[in-house]
Amino acid sequence: MENAADRSGDPLAHRLNATVTAFLDERSAALLAVGPELAMVAEEARRFVLDGGKRLRPRFAYWGWRSVRGVDVNDAGLITAAAALELLHCCALVHDDVMDASATRRGRPSTHAAFAALHRSSGWTGDAEVYGNASAILLGDLLLSWSDMLFAAADLPSDARRVYDETRQLLMAGQYLDVLVQARGDFSAEDAVRVAQFKTSKYTVEGPLRLGATAGGAPADVLCTLSDYAIPVGEAFQLRDDVLGVFGDPVETGKPAGDDLLEGKRTLLVALAMQHAAPAEAELIRRELGDRTMDGSRLHDLRAVIVGSGALDLVEQRIAARTAEARAALRTGPISAESAAALDLLAVAASQRTT
Repeated sequence: MENAADRSGDPLAHRLNATVTAFLDERSAALLAVGPELAMVAEEARRFVLDGGKRLRPRFAYWGWRSVRGVDVNDAGLITAAAALELLHCCALVHDDVMDASATRRGRPSTHAAFAALHRSSGWTGDAEVYGNASAILLGDLLLSWSDMLFAAADLPSDARRVYDETRQLLMAGQYLDVLVQARGDFSAEDAVRVAQFKTSKYTVEGPLRLGATAGGAPADVLCTLSDYAIPVGEAFQLRDDVLGVFGDPVETGKPAGDDLLEGKRTLLVALAMQHAAPAEAELIRRELGDRTMDGSRLHDLRAVIVGSGALDLVEQRIAARTAEARAALRTGPISAESAAALDLLAVAASQRTT
């Protein structure tokens, strides 16, 4: 199975995918040794990990390493650890789709939906949705354990392992904060920014960067510069994700149109719309947000309120400002010129993406 980045001739993506593919081949064989019933689990794990994805977290880990190490230095262990981050991310996505009841991921059925479809087509007893959710949770857990196995094989210094463990903890903490904010039903801009910081800035950008840099023996001033870059660029990445969740093209995003509105996400975009909309329009958001039965017309009305309130413009301005802040940190920090250039490109890609 070939990732799109491989087809673009990206050598880093090719190395990452080759590492993950070899590991999944080994783990799939171990699953099938248990019995042929595990074939669906092995196939779904391979599909989810290998078919799509930007390899963003492994890229940040790699360029964290390169911030202090040259290209001629043996980086095999770092590539292995970076590939483990991709398995960790896939675990989070599988579980996230269950928590959000998302039917699609990357333009295909989400894992829980695929297992539910297997249950229905096989004519098994019980509730297909319950089976699908249970299977997806177990597959996500499996990916989490595999990420740990792969990271251990990297044989990096113990300091890097501590960064990896803390990154995993922050991921789970950020996910819980996200769930809690949705459950409370408030429209707090402060809460939305806090979720973005822990769910995305620290897990997606800062953790991988610090992992790679720590593995490379980075001094404190380099780690500080990378954090000064990571926090704003991670927020910009999450805010762009929020915009795409409301206004993104399903062909590009692989998710239904207005998916965040259907799921009732309390994002900064929605929080700012509630602050700046007229009372009647704010009531429309409060009433309609999270109603999965919304048709295209009602989604259009909600989008119009968000745009008319000025919330979209405010979020776009914040994305631009946070991206500029991240790029400025690279210009003043003591990291290699090549790493700074690569991270600068990643900042732009993260904040201007369409998927």
